[in-house]
Amino acid sequence: MTYINYMYKSYKYRLYPSKDQRVLLQSHFGSVRWVYNYGLSRKIESYKTTGKSMSRYDIQSELPKLKLNSDTVWLRDVNSQSLQATLLHLETAYNKFFRKSGWFPKFKSKKSKQSFELPSNVRVDFDTGVIKIPKVKDPIKCIFHRKFEGDVRTCHITCTKAGNYYISILVDDGNRLPNKPPVTISTATGIDVGIKNFLITSDGNVVNNPRHFLSSHQKLKRLQRSFSRKMRGLRQGESSSVNAEKTKNKLQKLHEHVANQRKDFLHKISTKLIRENQTICIEDLCIKDMMKNKYLSNSISDVGWGMFFDMLEYKSEWYGTNLLTIGRFDPSSKTCSNCGHIKHDLKLSDREWTCTSCNSLHDRDVNAAINIRDFAFVGRRDSSEVKPVRYGTSLEASAGN
Repeated sequence: MTYINYMYKSYKYRLYPSKDQRVLLQSHFGSVRWVYNYGLSRKIESYKTTGKSMSRYDIQSELPKLKLNSDTVWLRDVNSQSLQATLLHLETAYNKFFRKSGWFPKFKSKKSKQSFELPSNVRVDFDTGVIKIPKVKDPIKCIFHRKFEGDVRTCHITCTKAGNYYISILVDDGNRLPNKPPVTISTATGIDVGIKNFLITSDGNVVNNPRHFLSSHQKLKRLQRSFSRKMRGLRQGESSSVNAEKTKNKLQKLHEHVANQRKDFLHKISTKLIRENQTICIEDLCIKDMMKNKYLSNSISDVGWGMFFDMLEYKSEWYGTNLLTIGRFDPSSKTCSNCGHIKHDLKLSDREWTCTSCNSLHDRDVNAAINIRDFAFVGRRDSSEVKPVRYGTSLEASAGN
């Protein structure tokens, strides 16, 4: 039996609900959050008393009784499938913790980003620019900046801290994943990421780092300082002033704007690289440990390496491009790409260096990209020996370009 991989893509659109529709959506956010916290508390209580955790089916069977209770009768106004879906997400997070592949689930707060899932019954109308979802009588206005073809699987509606609404639609277009070309070093490109320059390829191409956070840093500081002054002097339990809420909203919108700038840049660069190359070689970086450097943590966070590698991974499956990865301790900038001599005293400030063995002049970053490309083919004879990348195989990622 031959297993065929089909392509799943997620399309994200901006929603513009009316005032009444925002009330209904906020009711969904609150109810889903309450059911998640209720299920987590029931699991913790059951584990403490019996040593066993309640399954999501046991908690799900309590939902009809909760809807009849006068204190939680408002659960009737929410799509029942959304309540069941949040219990499924809780079960997944709970099992990941006991398999030691994730943290223990935390109680959700209304101050964080809000979301709920719609497993079915979502209707998309491109002609009129609206989306119809269960429990909301009138269709919600939506900006469709592009169309899709295929079967709608699941949808997620989110509300950011800045108060913007989005819907993410998972679509099965029925297309098979394309076949990948043979892996050869002549058609491969090595990529070395950095902070001064975002990336450098083994061909010598340089992509500058736009530094989105740094360009908005001064404005962020002014807003943060203004918000801090408006919050100063409040006693515990007192609500913030109207001006403080306005400044907070401006701050949140600016943070969201910077994040959108970064994501747009990464989508464009990753799509360009995937489309123009048959094989891409990257380095396995431990970004979590690199973030512990207090001098470089802000710059590393701003550049978005982790998101960039994730985009390369799922887009390489979409477009049929090979993606190879080498270990983080394999030869890089200190190793001469011509003769293999290692310059142990190479400093971070040394952008160019000359090999004492073969007298080759190297650009630090280009040399590292060449080493990444060459070392990806050490011991690999043909395309059948290509190993999957470290970052997983999920194709259900946002289709940015």
